Amino acid sequence: MKLGNELKRHALTAISYMLPLVVASGLLIAIGNLMGGQVIENYNEPFSVASSLTSLGVFGMGLLAPFIAGYIAYSIAERPGIAPGFLMGLIANALGAGFLGGMVGGYLVGYFILWMKKNIRVPKWAEGLMPMMIIPTVSSIVVGLLMFFVVGGPISWLTIQLTNFLQSLDESSRVVYGFIFGVLGALDYGGPISKVPNLMADGLLLEGVLEPEAIKVIGAMVPPVGVTMAWGFSKLFNKRIFTKVEEDAIKVAFPMGLTMITEGVIPIAMNDLLRTVFATAMGTGVAGAINFYFQNGSPVPSGGVFVIPVMTKPVVALLALVVGSLVTGLILVFIKKSLTDEQYDSLAVKEEEEMDLSGFSIE
Repeated sequence: MKLGNELKRHALTAISYMLPLVVASGLLIAIGNLMGGQVIENYNEPFSVASSLTSLGVFGMGLLAPFIAGYIAYSIAERPGIAPGFLMGLIANALGAGFLGGMVGGYLVGYFILWMKKNIRVPKWAEGLMPMMIIPTVSSIVVGLLMFFVVGGPISWLTIQLTNFLQSLDESSRVVYGFIFGVLGALDYGGPISKVPNLMADGLLLEGVLEPEAIKVIGAMVPPVGVTMAWGFSKLFNKRIFTKVEEDAIKVAFPMGLTMITEGVIPIAMNDLLRTVFATAMGTGVAGAINFYFQNGSPVPSGGVFVIPVMTKPVVALLALVVGSLVTGLILVFIKKSLTDEQYDSLAVKEEEEMDLSGFSIE
């Protein structure tokens, strides 16, 4: 468990550095494509602004494996890990191992450097050369050869098989896998469970499989939008299901959710966790199934409603968001228990009492 948490921490550190590159590159590709641009193949011939934007975005996407490898190595071994990590990512690109190969290369070189720093001793005059020359060179040679001749080939094969499998799914299979991916992608509202399929979506984006990325983007918005719809239905059906404090939280969670910040649902879910998780999971599952069935893809991994126009099928994206949110809203309004007037106000009074600082003084 400790090792798993450590590996996850290093991956999340790398993702935090990589995400701006992914978003910027994806938007550049989308904007360039909307303007009619194409990837430039011959720079000696005239090319348009649109094509230059598309090409720049493609360049950025090509850096994702080096970025993930370099910053995983940096998270493990600090500054000496950056250069060898980037080199492992370039090897992963060259071998076709992609995002997954970059992650493996980053972990291997990072922990190898950590081992070198703890176990290799050099004369005092050479200590200054360790972080600048000795560690980067030796680790690049050792782990680089390992990537070329041992690790890279199997990872490349695995990546190709996964990509071919997803692209060969028939309509019924796409519904099933889209539903599962949608459920897992927002099951714990941005927590560790959600990050696993979302990380897979980012990796598949590099291989040209855009549908999981669209499921991720839409799925992150369904819980807050769905809970907001449930609040509206509760008013329509005259069934009070949220406390005063939860209603105030919904007003904040909704705009956050439109930008893919799912965590705003957590304060609302905690008071009735099982029912809320079930309702939001069904909504995200339905949204994922719709997205995958109609093969809507997203070239951009983040941005919420603002990236829907650049998806391959924006109408399908809106349909998935609305239908998934409706499913969540209707389930919630039917399975949550009605609140009495005292229950509606009790948490609000408790919250106010806990936050009352009128008796606090500093002498």
